[in-house]
Amino acid sequence: MSLNIKPLADRVLIEPAPAETKTASGIIIPDNAKEKPQKGTVVAAGKGTKDEPITVKVGDTVLYGKYAGTELKLEGKDYLIMRESDILAII
Repeated sequence: MSLNIKPLADRVLIEPAPAETKTASGIIIPDNAKEKPQKGTVVAAGKGTKDEPITVKVGDTVLYGKYAGTELKLEGKDYLIMRESDILAII
């Protein structure tokens, strides 16, 4: 997949993982009760700042804060763009 977007500086473009549709016990979760996912895959990353190079790379699965980043829609898919400092961990 080729996107025509290149994040600048320490920004990272993330494709959020789909929200859970069932609980572990098999109960189906309605759309209005689904939690916003906090996990996703890095799709594109900037080069970092001159003081701090970027540590995540394309393809990494990451955890991020619940309200981190800015939501955007590209080519019919939902993405988040955020600073690398908003990423909590690489899985």
